[in-house]
Amino acid sequence: MTGTITPQQFHDADGVEDWRVLLRSACTRFDTGSFAAGLELVNAIGGLAEEANHHPDVDLRYGSVTVRLTSHDVGQLSSRDADLARRISEAARERGVAADPGAVSLTEVAVDALDIAAVRPFWLAVLGYGESDAGDLEDPAGHGPTVWFQEMDAPRPGRNRIHIDVAVPHDRADARVAAAVEAGGRVVRDRSPAWVTLADPEGNEACISTWQGRD
Repeated sequence: MTGTITPQQFHDADGVEDWRVLLRSACTRFDTGSFAAGLELVNAIGGLAEEANHHPDVDLRYGSVTVRLTSHDVGQLSSRDADLARRISEAARERGVAADPGAVSLTEVAVDALDIAAVRPFWLAVLGYGESDAGDLEDPAGHGPTVWFQEMDAPRPGRNRIHIDVAVPHDRADARVAAAVEAGGRVVRDRSPAWVTLADPEGNEACISTWQGRD
């Protein structure tokens, strides 16, 4: 494979069973069990990234390492991500470290607005975020959720206008929706497998989404 690839092409690639596509990136979590084992894996990932000249986002915690791959120069997945994902998984297996791809997720906040240009500066200021080329707001430190804006065609009185988007692995979405319903939520709109909108007992909404159905 060369150039950009779709989420389906990523999942069809050899050796990427440890990974799940979330939005425009491929993610997994390795359960290292200790900080020392995690640091050893991070060092190995760093060496592979330098060798490939392709660098992931890596989050080292006491008992785990979470890795997120995307090709920033094209704004989506590429064959480089599949290649590096495979090599990172091989490095983890060599160290006896198991992957738990079902544990990963990405959260975004969506703001409905009649005049996005008027609303966006407020959120930039109050969050201290930066603005992407697409107009989304992003945490410069890479920790907080992305904030994006959805244009409304008419006012919606009596309805919340900010909701949470949670991107989950495609093979965990049904379970996540079922758990939310069991916890007192209800399904508002079902556009699965791409996304399902849920509401809590007071009507506040959240979407569970996957890459499927978006290509």
